[in-house]
Amino acid sequence: MTRITLALDAMGGDHAPEVVVKGAEIARERFPFVDFLLFGPKSAIEPLLARAPKLAKVATIRHTDVVVAADAKPSIALRQGRGSSMRLALDAVAEGEAQAAVSAGNTGALMAMAKFALRTLPGVDRPAIASFFPTARGESVMLDLGANVDCDARNLVQFAQLGDAFARSVLGLSRPSVGLLNVGAEDQKGREELRIAAQVLRDGALGAQFLGFVEGDDIAAGTVDVVVTDGFTGNVALKTAEGTARLISGFLKDSFRASLLAKIGYIFARPAFAKFRERVDPRRYNGAILLGLNGIAVKSHGGTDALGFANAVGVAVDMVVHGFLDRIRGDLAADTPPVVAAS
Repeated sequence: MTRITLALDAMGGDHAPEVVVKGAEIARERFPFVDFLLFGPKSAIEPLLARAPKLAKVATIRHTDVVVAADAKPSIALRQGRGSSMRLALDAVAEGEAQAAVSAGNTGALMAMAKFALRTLPGVDRPAIASFFPTARGESVMLDLGANVDCDARNLVQFAQLGDAFARSVLGLSRPSVGLLNVGAEDQKGREELRIAAQVLRDGALGAQFLGFVEGDDIAAGTVDVVVTDGFTGNVALKTAEGTARLISGFLKDSFRASLLAKIGYIFARPAFAKFRERVDPRRYNGAILLGLNGIAVKSHGGTDALGFANAVGVAVDMVVHGFLDRIRGDLAADTPPVVAAS
């Protein structure tokens, strides 16, 4: 296996740099062919690497004291964060020193910096955040998950094309089904930009692959392979799903502790419960892709733990190993960009 290099924003996230270094250590065990560039204060990172000697052999610290604050506005972060750990990680990808960047930092700042440093692919106006969702049928792709709060019809059509290419490249689907998230499945439902986008997708951008509007309960059902929506709705859906998974897991734990018989029942049900917990664990699906960029950037959940961050690193590795960027460039080039007036 050819060695690859990943650039990590060591100071991104609620528990950085500890979680980033521990996550990289877990990822190193999974992917021994990966080298890491860790961007952040040397004084904070070096002691952590000293406790992870195997990781230290494949990791290089790139010192910077500049960190993007979790509440920094994207425009301010873009102007003032040129020497930040987040920006330098992205610059490493832009300059070809690393094949992908991973950050658990400020989402808005990461998107703004990534768009500036990596640029967008031809025909793409705005990048979108995409990730996997567990469904009754397996897994589906959903985008946008928070990068673009306000979207017009053209944006939604481009997101659909990006999601289609992503599902073909990563999930291996030859003709993934695509749906627009709406308040109802009827053609007359929803905002004007949704109806315009649906018409464009139906008439030629995706053709028979576009199955029309889908509703919130279709996400978990796996009604379509790709769910397309604006960043506001997508982020609410994502956080709701994560919260619901934790709620159900908590209810199950409480139920098994309710009585002696329940505790005895848990002993027999433990293997099944472990499988269930793994299936709905948000850490398993941590690592969202910034689609539409001329480079690979992965956003980790800011509050995740080391295992979750390691999974985000795994997403970046998969993107590189499977040649995702070249494949999606080819897929987009093969499609005729639709002409859609802003709604």
